[in-house]
Amino acid sequence: MGRYDLTDFEWEAIRPHLPNKSRGVPRVDDRRVLNGIFWCLRSGAPWADMPARYGPPTTIYNRFNRWR
Repeated sequence: MGRYDLTDFEWEAIRPHLPNKSRGVPRVDDRRVLNGIFWCLRSGAPWADMPARYGPPTTIYNRFNRWR
């Protein structure tokens, strides 16, 4: 678990509020995406500098924009 990653308790509190309907391509893991979003927002680093464990930066950025 990384410095800015969600704990199990936090994840269980957030999970019911996320959209669960998939359109076409199966969604990537929402927890991993949220951890990537939080990493960028908390660290202040550019999206392109995101660690690989969160997945492609474009996926994280696009999901952030959609959910925003």
